[in-house]
Amino acid sequence: MDYISIIRQPISSELNDFNELFDRSLSHSEGLLHQALDHIRQRAGKRMRPMLIFLMAKCNGTITDVTQHAAVGLELLHTASLVHDDVVDESEERRGQASVNQVYGNKVAVLVGDYILSTALLHISYTHDEVIVRYLAELGRTLSNGEIMQLQNIHLKDFSEEAYYQVIKQKTAALFEACAAMGALSGGAKEEEIEYAKEFGRNLGIIFQIRDDIFDYYDQSKIGKPTGNDMAEGKLTLPALYVLNNTDDEEIKQIAYKVKEGTVSKEEIARLVAFTKANGGIDYAEKKMWDLHAASMALLDREIEDGEVKDSLKAYLDFVIEREK
Repeated sequence: MDYISIIRQPISSELNDFNELFDRSLSHSEGLLHQALDHIRQRAGKRMRPMLIFLMAKCNGTITDVTQHAAVGLELLHTASLVHDDVVDESEERRGQASVNQVYGNKVAVLVGDYILSTALLHISYTHDEVIVRYLAELGRTLSNGEIMQLQNIHLKDFSEEAYYQVIKQKTAALFEACAAMGALSGGAKEEEIEYAKEFGRNLGIIFQIRDDIFDYYDQSKIGKPTGNDMAEGKLTLPALYVLNNTDDEEIKQIAYKVKEGTVSKEEIARLVAFTKANGGIDYAEKKMWDLHAASMALLDREIEDGEVKDSLKAYLDFVIEREK
């Protein structure tokens, strides 16, 4: 099924306007900054975050210039965070394209990220809405805190699911929650409507991250990164955490400790990946996703009257949980 077409159907015109505004905001007339920004613009994704903002605005009222600037501001903040994350993680690729730090070096990448962040603040100021400005500012703080928590968790001696969820709620879930809240607010939603939008966005973000984490247990051909890449970076995600807490294999636990210590070999990662798949780790993580999917579908049926927008939001949920990359 072509979920993306269904998602875009009620907001196609507004999404075209967004793309023009976003591209203008991520432009510079000359020099190295022009080159770096042009490099980033070439890797445009599906615009999942702006689409969520527009859908939430439309189901609660109208998409306005406030909505557009909120969407550009949030997407720029996200873009800046990815540029900085690639420096922190020493990543060489982003969406199949060489990362900014790989092409231009860490110094330029950090400065370009700062420039994009400042542009995000500029656009969010154009909303002239103090609450939307606060949402974006809080999101920036939350995302940074989530990255720091993730680094801390690498050094924990236990295999805590609670710590895992704390991180993803501070990262991906917070991002989608902010999208939903800012969209609803820009459309004129009431306080209780903003709260259900937040809940929907938060669930969506958790599903998105668990699906991303499951990808790490399979071959790279579809997803663009090596199997076990998270483990190579010291991260143990939900499928592995489940089997580590529900099986009693001391050798596997020792491999998991080596993941955290950064001393694990490729062969050991392959063994931990295979053990996780064989002992129900993927099934467990997928059940968690589908439970959230069911809860979110029920939320949409209960709270949203507009049939076309509801269909788009349901397609959005289906796409996030069923996507292959």
